[in-house]
Parts: sequence; C-alpha cells; structure tokens
Amino acid sequence: MRKGDNMKLLMHTCCAPCSINCINVLREEGIEPTLYWYNPNIHPYIEYKNRKESLAKYSKIENVETIFEEEYGLKDFCKNVINNLENRCVDYCYRVRLEKTAQYAKANGYDAITTTLFVSPYQNHQEIKKILEEIAKKYSLKPIYRDFRPGFRIGQNKARELELYMQKYCGCIFSEEDRYIKK
Repeated sequence: MRKGDNMKLLMHTCCAPCSINCINVLREEGIEPTLYWYNPNIHPYIEYKNRKESLAKYSKIENVETIFEEEYGLKDFCKNVINNLENRCVDYCYRVRLEKTAQYAKANGYDAITTTLFVSPYQNHQEIKKILEEIAKKYSLKPIYRDFRPGFRIGQNKARELELYMQKYCGCIFSEEDRYIKK
C-alpha cells in the first residue's frame, strides 16, 4: 500500500496555476486530492470568474474532482479587513478559506485538508501552516503540509503551456494595489 492510499484529502485551491504542482506532488505520493474552490477574497468579480473558469478547465484536463463554492464575497471581505489591512492575509484571507474547507471536509467524510497556498513563494508559509494545524485540530482532521514552493515555476510554465488564465496578483483588491502601485 502506498503512503497516501485511502486518505481522503480536500485541498483548498486558489487557482489553476497554483494547483498544478500540488496535484502532481500529492499524486506522486499516492494521494488523490479533491480540489475545493472557496475564495471570497478574490476581486474584482471578473478576476474571480477568470480564476474559477480556469480551474474548471484544468480540473477537466487533469481529471481531478473539484468542488466549487459559489461565494464571491466582496462585502464580507471588505467588512472583515477594513480595520486591519496590513494583516488581512493572516487575520482573514487564510483563515476564512481554511475554515470553510475544514467545515466542508468534516461534513463530507474527508480525513485531511491542505491548501495550494503552500506553493506560492509570496505567501506566509509559517502562518498558513499554523492556521491549517489549528483549524484541522478543531475539526478532527489531519493537516497536510507540504512545501510545494520548489515546483512553483513548473506549475506556472505548465499553466502557460495549457493556456490557462494567469493572474497577476494574489487575489484581493489590496494585493492588486501592491502589485501595480507599490512596486
């Protein structure tokens, strides 16, 4: 029996390009992830839509099960980050997505959770890992941490090859501002 056999893993997924290497690494370990799209932090709506459609396209190419939670979430996002913009990722964005992933996992018979956020060299891995462990424990799930960063460029190159939508910033309107204005 291989390492991942019989593990039912739900992987929070932010976008197709970030999913590519994560799926490959997990499959090499014998783990077949189910992707879970829940990203109320991605704005504006056209960006949200493009990323979601790209993930749908990629999940068909890879024949990987994908669950889409339809919640654009601009108003709730704004209400929850406005008083602490500098810490929005840790205090809201990571937490809200991993919490919803854990809730779905627990309600639907999954054993473990992880996230594609671990592939990005731009994310705070230590904080994501800490939040993942805390939330997994709360729901009696196994947190799966992998440092997927070494394959970040591999995933990006494969996404280009497949002509998948490639976002230019993390997701929220404030990260868009950081990308284009605060260079």
